[in-house]
Amino acid sequence: MEPIREIHSQRMLYRDAHLTLDFQKQAAYLDSQPMTLTRKEYDLLALLVAHAGMIIPRAELLMRVWGYSTEIRTRTLDVHIRHLRKKLGAYATGYIETVFGVGHRFQPAYEQVLAIGA
Repeated sequence: MEPIREIHSQRMLYRDAHLTLDFQKQAAYLDSQPMTLTRKEYDLLALLVAHAGMIIPRAELLMRVWGYSTEIRTRTLDVHIRHLRKKLGAYATGYIETVFGVGHRFQPAYEQVLAIGA
């Protein structure tokens, strides 16, 4: 069973056993507690979640979140991934996967997906 992606009144949500993203409100919750994220941390997490299961190349992440061309060499992405992992705590390694030499992938918590209306 896949994580919930529901649309209610034009609002798109991602929700699994631990993480909820409200794309309209641009808010993230971990175990029902609001996460304190910078704008770029939220943008990065939202992009990864919106493409869950897909490897997003490093250059694309830099371009879509920061507007950097592929010619700019920066550690910004690595720093933001590290900050997101810290904020995701014990769930970090399960959610954010680094595919060395390629990019990053968000892995939903499939085994603990919440059902709507259950």
